[in-house]
Amino acid sequence: MTTQINSTLHSLPLLGRGKVRDNYAVGEDKLLIVTSDRLSAFDVIMNEPIPEKGRVLNQMANFWFEKLGHVVPNHLTGITPESVVAADEVEQVRGRAVVAKRLQPVMVEAVVRGNIIGSGWKDYQDTGAICGITLPAGLPQAAKLAEPIFTPAAKAEMGEHDENISFAEMEQRI
Repeated sequence: MTTQINSTLHSLPLLGRGKVRDNYAVGEDKLLIVTSDRLSAFDVIMNEPIPEKGRVLNQMANFWFEKLGHVVPNHLTGITPESVVAADEVEQVRGRAVVAKRLQPVMVEAVVRGNIIGSGWKDYQDTGAICGITLPAGLPQAAKLAEPIFTPAAKAEMGEHDENISFAEMEQRI
């Protein structure tokens, strides 16, 4: 079992590293997105990676993009990641990367909560609501909600915390 914290490709220009993914330019209109084994929780990169997590996450995402491609268009190109890197870099991308169309991202994240924890707990303490959804008074930290709620967030720059936003704010950004 191997662990890949950072990709180290020399054949493509590195555009940036996110909490979990490394992005490289493939020409002007495509990206190579490499999913690492870094673990992020509450917008913090943890010290201990999870071996092979990047491969599992990448393959799960690709499965759903392919399965739902007829419902919602997506960024997949069908180009194999192994074909855009140097021969000595193939193992860094096999099973954990995708060649994607370079698109303008919508900087929102879909968060579904079943419990009041993290930034949701902070919002609840301050306002009695999470992302504009009023919850019953007096709930303790980590309380299980009667049913899950959708609480979108505005994606923050690396090192910053995502910001909880209302559904209406998310619609406006999209």
